[in-house]
Parts: sequence; C-alpha cells; structure tokens
Amino acid sequence: MCHFFEVIFFLFLKKGDAVLTPRAVVLKHSSMTSVAAEKKGSWIVIYIGTRNGQLMKMVLEKELRSSCVTVLYRSDDDRMVFPRMQFDQVDHKHIYIALRNQIRRVAVTQCDVYKTLRDCRASKDPLCGWCVSTSMCSTSDECSNSSWISIPEDSFQKNLTTFHTGVNSTMPEISSLQPSLVSFQGRNNAVIKGKNLRLVKRIHFQGFMECAVTETKVLDGSSDTLLKFNIPKGNKGNAKVCVVTADGQCHSSATITYGSAATCTRLQPTVSWASGRRKIQVIGENLAYVETVHVASDAKTLISNKTFWFQTSSLSKYKENVPFSVSLRVGNLNVSCADKLIYHPDPEFTTFSYSNVEKDLLVTIQKTEDKLNISTEDINVQGWFKGNPHVCHIQEIKSTAVICKIFGGNKDVTSVDLLKVEVGEFKAELVKNTPVYIYILVALIILILIGSLVGVLIHRKSQRKMSERMNERLEVLECEIRSEIRQGFVDLQTENSDLIQNVGAIPFLDYKHFALKIFFPEGGPLANMMIKDISQVAVKIEVDEKCQVFSALIRDQTFLTCFVHALEEQKYFSIKDKCVVASLLTVALHGDLPYLTQLMEDLLQSLMDQPSNAQPKLLLRRTESIVEKLLTNWMSICLYGFLRESVGQPLFLLVSALTQQISKGPVDAVTEKALYTLNEDWLLWQAQDFNFSPLKLNVLFAVGTEGEVSESLEVNALTCDTIEQVKEKILQTFQRKFGFPYTQQQREIDIEYEKGGRYTPLEEVDGSSEVQGEVTMLNTLKHYQVPDGASIKVMTKKLHAPLSPQTSVKDDQNFSTKYFHLIDPDIDKDESNHPERKKLKLKEIYLTKLLSTKVAVHSFVENLFRSIWGMPNNKAPSAVKYFFDFLDAQAEKKKVTDPDVVHIWKTNSLPLRFWINILKNPNFVFSDLEKTPHLDACLSVIAQAFMDSFSLTDQQLGKHAPTNKLLYAKDIPQYKQEVKMYYKLVKDQPSVSSQEFKTFLQDESKKHESEFNESAALRELYKYMDRYFSEITEKLNQRDASSKLKEEMNRVKELFDDMKKSSWT
Repeated sequence: MCHFFEVIFFLFLKKGDAVLTPRAVVLKHSSMTSVAAEKKGSWIVIYIGTRNGQLMKMVLEKELRSSCVTVLYRSDDDRMVFPRMQFDQVDHKHIYIALRNQIRRVAVTQCDVYKTLRDCRASKDPLCGWCVSTSMCSTSDECSNSSWISIPEDSFQKNLTTFHTGVNSTMPEISSLQPSLVSFQGRNNAVIKGKNLRLVKRIHFQGFMECAVTETKVLDGSSDTLLKFNIPKGNKGNAKVCVVTADGQCHSSATITYGSAATCTRLQPTVSWASGRRKIQVIGENLAYVETVHVASDAKTLISNKTFWFQTSSLSKYKENVPFSVSLRVGNLNVSCADKLIYHPDPEFTTFSYSNVEKDLLVTIQKTEDKLNISTEDINVQGWFKGNPHVCHIQEIKSTAVICKIFGGNKDVTSVDLLKVEVGEFKAELVKNTPVYIYILVALIILILIGSLVGVLIHRKSQRKMSERMNERLEVLECEIRSEIRQGFVDLQTENSDLIQNVGAIPFLDYKHFALKIFFPEGGPLANMMIKDISQVAVKIEVDEKCQVFSALIRDQTFLTCFVHALEEQKYFSIKDKCVVASLLTVALHGDLPYLTQLMEDLLQSLMDQPSNAQPKLLLRRTESIVEKLLTNWMSICLYGFLRESVGQPLFLLVSALTQQISKGPVDAVTEKALYTLNEDWLLWQAQDFNFSPLKLNVLFAVGTEGEVSESLEVNALTCDTIEQVKEKILQTFQRKFGFPYTQQQREIDIEYEKGGRYTPLEEVDGSSEVQGEVTMLNTLKHYQVPDGASIKVMTKKLHAPLSPQTSVKDDQNFSTKYFHLIDPDIDKDESNHPERKKLKLKEIYLTKLLSTKVAVHSFVENLFRSIWGMPNNKAPSAVKYFFDFLDAQAEKKKVTDPDVVHIWKTNSLPLRFWINILKNPNFVFSDLEKTPHLDACLSVIAQAFMDSFSLTDQQLGKHAPTNKLLYAKDIPQYKQEVKMYYKLVKDQPSVSSQEFKTFLQDESKKHESEFNESAALRELYKYMDRYFSEITEKLNQRDASSKLKEEMNRVKELFDDMKKSSWT
C-alpha cells in the first residue's frame, strides 16, 4: 500500500538542484490500487482505483487544494481495480478500467445533470462548463463555435459537517453503533447506544472525503440510552456518523464501514421434509450483512456459527415437488439464491429390529425410500427399555434403513420396547412386535394353504369339464369339416352349367361412346367435347377457318412427326399428357385413317430405332409414348367391327354367367365377398352360417293406382339374401326375361311380402333388426321367415314418405362398421346366446368353391378365348394381318433372328394392348353394365389366364403359388398351343395389299365421319403447339424443314392469336 501512497505523495514535486521536496499531500487512502490524472486548464483531475472495486474522482485547483471525492463506479463485489487505467482516445468523457475478468468503460463526468448556469458553475468539475449557444451544461468539445464558460478558479470550499465532540453533560453521546459493518445497500433496524439520546432528531452520515451528507430519521427515540434507525446506502469505505439535535448541531461521532453486496451461490441441502425445522446452510459471500432469509413469503433468521444457516418452517398443506424461492434481505434489497428449496413428504419409518453386539445393542430402523438425503445430524433416536430412555447413536443412514447403536456400558440393555425417532419437527414412535402378530401370521398361512387346496380342486374340476366340452366341440368341428369337404366335392362333381345362355338383345355401346372410353378412359369434360352434339350451337365460321388451316398443317407428315418428337423430348411432359395428345390426334385425324396409319408406322419405326430400346423384348410392353397410345386407339378403331360381330356375344355371356354364378350362393352385403367366386381374396369363408336354402319367389309388379298387379315373375333367391339383394335379383331377372330394364331403379322401389292376405313391408333395417353391441345385422328373408313360393309385391316408393333406414343405409359413410350381414363383427358375446356363431372356420376348406365357379363358367371362358384368336372364314381381321406383317417386316429389316422377339411384339401389340383392356372393362363395350369390385376381381383372374396363354415361359407352380395361377394351370398349355397356331395361321394367310387395306381404312373413316368433333380436338392440340412453339420450331430446323412449312405454322399461330384477341373484344 505504501507504494501507492508514494505515487500520490510525489505527484506534485518541485524540481530543485538535487532534492525533490513534496509540495502537498492531497489524499491518504488505505486501499488504492491505481491512479490516473489529466490536466484541464489550471486544474488537475485525479482518478483513483481501489482494492474494493471503486473508481473515485478528485479535482485539484492550482494551489493543490482538493475538492470532495466523487465515486464514479462501484462494483457489487470486491473486485480490485487493476493498476493500469486508460483514457478513451476518441471520447474523452470516458476512461477504461480493468477489474477481475472484465473491462469497463466509465463516464468521468455527467454535465447534463446540471440544468442551470449556477448549478453548472457550482459543480466544481473543471470538465463541465456552460455552453452559451445551447444554454446547457456540457463539456468543451460538445460546445463548438460558441462561448463556453468554465467553473471559477476560486479555491474550493469543502462543506464538511462539523462534529461537536466536546464534553457536555446535557448533549447526546454515542457509545456504540450496531452493526458497524454493513453492505453499501444499507441496513434496517440498526441501534445506537449512548447517553441523552432522547434529544436526537436525525442522524447524519458522511463518507470519506465526501462533501455530501446523508440524513436518516430516528425510528424509535423513546429511550434515553438507545436509538433505532435505518442505515442508508453509501459508498464503500468508512463513514462518520453523528446525531443531530433540534438546534441542527451534530454531536458525538462513530464510524461505520460500508462493504460489498451479499451473494448467495447455493443452499445445502436443497430439500426439506414437510414438518420443517431442517438446518439449511447458506453458502455465499458477505453473508454477515444479511438481515433475514425469506423462503417464499416466510422470513427466517440467518444464524451465524462459523457457517450461516437457517431452519425451515413446516407446511400446513404439503405440495410435492413445488420449488420455493429463497432470498436474502440486505437493506431494502432482496438477493435471490441460485438454488430453490423443495419440500418432500416426511420420512416414513416402518419397523425396527435389534441385535446384541457384545455389550452394545445394534438397532436397525426400516424406512421407505425417499429423496430427503437425511444426514446423521438431522436425526435423533431414543430407545426405551423398561421405562428408561437410552440414546441411540447414529452409525449409518441408508436409503431404506437407519442403523444406530445403544452403548451398554454398565447398564444392562438387552432389548428395546419402544423407539422414538425425531427428524426436525417430525416425530415417530415404533413399537416392538408382540407375539399376537406371529399367531395372526400363522393363521393367515393356514388359511392360504386351505384356500390353495380348495382352489386346486376347483381348478381340476373346471379343467375336466372344459376338456369334456372341448372334446365335444372338436367332434362337432370334425363333423362340420367333413360335411363341408363332402359338400364341396359334391358341388364340384355335380356342377352343371345351368346358367342362362339366351340373354336376348345385347346392349352394345355405339361406336363413338366405345371409342371415347378407349381414347379417354378417365372421361371428364375433355371427352365430352370430342362428341358432336346435334343440339350444339354451330361454331363461328372464323374459328372453323383456323381449324381448317391447322388441320391442313398436321396433315403434313414432316410437321406432325416433328411436333410429336418435340413434345416427347420435354422433361415435364408427363405420360398422361402423351396419352391425351395421342387421343386428340386420333380424333382430329379420324376422318383420314390412312394418314393416321402412315404416321403411326413412321413413329413406331422411330421408336424401334431409339437407343433406349436396346432390349427388343420390352418394346410396346407399356404405354409410355404417344405412338404407343396411338397404337391402342388404332387397334380399337380397326377391331370394333370384329369385336361387335364375333367377340361381343361371348364376352357378354361370360359376364352374365359370372354375375349369375356369384349370386347363386351367399354374398355378404357389407364386404361383397361371395361363396362362389374366382378370386381367393373375395372368397366368403368367414361366415358362421352357410345353412342357406334356395327360394322361388313369385314377384308381382304394381300396375296403375288402383292396386292392380302384373303377371307373376319367378325369381330365384336365397334365405340369406338381404332385402336389397332380393331387389337386385328381381330387377336382373326382369331384364334377362324381357330384354330391357325395369322402368324404375333399385333405389326407387319397395317390396312387400304377402302373408294371410296382408302385405308386410320388407326393409333392410327396421326395429326388429338384430343388434350386437353397436353393430346392426341387415335383415334377410330368413329373418322375415319368407317361405318358398311366397308372393312378393314390387311397388314404387311413396313420395313425401319419411326417409326409411333402408334408403340411407348404403349411403352411410360408416356402413361397413355399423352393419354386418354374414360375417360376424369382432365383438365378444355370450357364447350361450349364439353358439352357432362361434364355429372355427378354415379358408382352405372352401377353396373348392373357386374350382366349382371355374367349372361353371369354363365353357363361356373358352368360347370367349377362341372367339378372340379364332379366324372366321379362315381369315383374321385385316388390321391384325396388316400390323403383324408390319412387325414381321421390321424384324426382318432389323435382322431380328429370334422368333420369340416377334412373338412378344405381336403379343404386346394386340392381346396385352387391346384384348386385356376389353376383358377387364366390359363396361367399355356394353351399356347399363355395372362392374362391381367383385366382378372386376373375377375378370382379372380370367385376364391373367388369357395373358398366360400368350407367354412363352413355362411357370413352375407349387403349393404356395397364388390360386389365380393354379386355377387355370391345366388349361394354359392347351391355350398356348392354340395361340401359336393362331399366330402361324395369321402369318401364312395371304397378305393384305396396301390398296385393299387403304380402302378398309377409308370405309371405317366414312362410317363415322360425323360422330366426332374434330374442331374441338384441333383447338386442344393447338394449346400444346402454342405452349411448345419454340421447341417445335427448333425441331423443324433440325429436320431442315421447308420455309413454307414454317410459314404455315406461323400463320396458324397468327390466326389463333387473332381469334383470342377478337374473343376479348
């Protein structure tokens, strides 16, 4: 410290010849750590850093007299200001000081706090002066181009408080001040002791070298020897304290020391039991300044005994794991602790045991595991023996036990009758177990043994009964399985094709609707635009002229080929777009089929020449280009006549036979699964009751309004049919007999059952329906007890009638979860109520039904297949012969020597591309034909067999092969031979001349020349040309197209653009 005294001491030396002598001692301070100074006119400003973290400022006038010390910065803790301080070279109003692990930029003056000229000049701060232009107190560099009035150069006059320390028996005297060491935040409830203190009105505090005096009021001055008051805030260091009487004089004096702020870094421990009085240690700095500890809103006294700690309070209402904040009260400031206090339930001590260890008694107390972390200091244990207490000294505390020892010494302590445990405010007493508990334990063991014996006997008896029931059930199940297998064998051997073959007139779709379903399978507005409507208003002549010009342009094969190639080369031109463009071209060029055929051949040759088609067997396998879709459309156009004349009737008979065969047996109305099917996925094998009977119903149709009825119509039904299924069979029978559908649809009719001269309405769901849990069973003919030969009346639904459940049941979005038919819902029911619904079902038993269905429709399948690859009059359709010859010529041209490749090309072009589409979608060919998901699945099995017939590979089928492959496994070899013969006959057939085939195509165009809206197709095609105009132009340039062709293309664009403009105007 002396080193720093010398800095101040020799700061103002006068240089002599040999010896430097001091001129003045301006400051003495015991904890200076750094000094910096600057000269401002005739003044010297000194900045002093201290060991306790303060930066002070002192001003000396030219006579080296000092002003009052001002504290510029004060740290909360005792961080020492490092020796080196640095002025801000840019902003001279700040100085940099270094403290432990931080550097601070501190303002050296605050001129703006002085608002008037008088206050500014009285500030005694040479850094501040009055700026005339701004009328503000500021530093000189802030007052540019104006007069700046500095403080007067008069000597400083310190306003120090005078302390009257003379002896006067009537004046107050201070003998002690408690506490005399406080935080700079101050202290509440301080005490001064002395004499004549009743005269004191106020108390003054003045810090070291400070001019300002802080005053505080007396809180309690009723005693002559004691005063109570609050110590105000102050700067770190010593301050003088005196008491002020009514005459304003300050008497006596004492010294108080201001220190740094108190801190709380952690609590140990951080948990307490609910009853309270646990000792919690507070760890931090300057804790002697703390007045009280606050836990939530509860104030506690901080006890100092080498360490600082407090005791927790009890909780009236326990809140588990709710953290309570802990803070320290220092003056008027609350200092928060980093940790929070959490309350847990009181410890739970259950039992105890003891054992003799030499002369001592070792006691083990059992407790439940908790989170309290109880220490040996927290717990007191007393053991009572023969009415006398004995201290049990804690040896070890575990999570579930407390071990203590009672030292024997000269006392004969052999056991413990009572144990008292005290943990803070929590107290517990544990009593030694008496022999009564042993008797109770023995009695319980005996009762348990007797109960176990009885339970074993009852279990054996129930097991025996269960075994008998299981044997009975197994016998019943064995009989049922035998019966099912035998019935399946009988059905298989006695199955005869009694399906109706005469279906009357076949409802073929007309050509244009058939073609549109092939061209645009998804339908929609685009498909509707392609059909000419007689009632449609004629398009303006200007539009037709533009279409005519565009129609002439696309009939230039160079342009159209470039157009197609340009579109297909676009990255984001999807397969769907390619199919749409191909179909639009087909409609636009339908009137010129020879040209369309020539275009298709040219594009096919380009497709075959592409490097991506290095695997020739994959050619035409999918529809991924415009020409492949063109080929599909071309086949449909050319084979429509053959389809209608030769294949249509066998296909319609097959679909009708499948529909009749499916409805011949039970069909679940909810899942649409059936007992008779070709697809294993749609096989109805889960039904618990296959005990159904066929019924012949006499159906009468209401005629007129007087109750008259038509002649009866015999309809075949099953007892397990729902009411809606009966309606469907009535309408199907009506159409098969009369060749046209009934005048009303299924939704528009109701049926009634005649019984005893009265008609009973039959509904899908009504009040008598069976309900299982939240699932309702659909009503059947068996439910209504309709007998064989019963009369059923069909009538129109009454208008304005309230909506019946039967009408809305199918429309319910939750139909499949709210209703059931033949397949029971997954609901646990009492077995005694419905024992017939608990039968075990095996899917494999019913696989013979697939074979029965196959046998029933086999003749229809063979007739269809042979009509497709048959050759009426030993001649294949012209289109087939022509295209097959084209493929043979291409194979020869490309030197393809593998005959399998040509076979695959032909298969991909005709059966896969056309006939499979027709087989799976008979609704493309016939009107009023509903293709249900079940019918679609059965047709998929037949279509698979059809395609397998064209395959060149022999499949190795085992027991794990899919049933749709196994079903026709024995027939496929025969079909393959017929297909090879068909291909051979077509090849050997005389070729169709170009002129002959051209005449055929012209005739096809002429037949349907007024059925399509070619203008609409051209307008849609132009949209693609307009979108990819630059790409098409670039492709024409690559092909060295003529300038005339480009001019025509630009002319089309101009005409269509003019049309757009005119449509806006």
